Amino acid sequence: MAVTSGLVAATMKAMALTRAEAEKILADHFAPWVLGLGLTVEDTGERHAVLRLPWSDALARDGGGISGQALMAAADTATVIAVACARGAYGPMTTVQQSTTFQRPVTGADVLVDARVTKLGRRMAFADITLTAEGAEEPAARASTVYALLG
Repeated sequence: MAVTSGLVAATMKAMALTRAEAEKILADHFAPWVLGLGLTVEDTGERHAVLRLPWSDALARDGGGISGQALMAAADTATVIAVACARGAYGPMTTVQQSTTFQRPVTGADVLVDARVTKLGRRMAFADITLTAEGAEEPAARASTVYALLG
């Protein structure tokens, strides 16, 4: 029985979440202000997720670019979805560290937020995130995150 349970658990971990499952995690586990960013799930995989942060004047700062705070929140949120994909299901987790480097402004374009889990342990997860304006070749920002897995 333990062998069967272990095989089922291993199989579940190897299966990526569907976009619909990832959207449900987004809807069920984030604060209203995060949901107010309008993030949607574009793609999921075994160890990654791509979210779309839609352009909004409400997110623009002085100079017309999307604010760093919105980009950082999008990166943080995408990491949660990517970690859930890597684990095969959502489980409680919390941000331990996030480092973000802003490389160019985003004006008038949606941002694709590509989060990739680089290491998944039993208690910690690490991810790299690339944020790119839709249609651009070069990233607008890059982030790295560390998460504590609580359950």
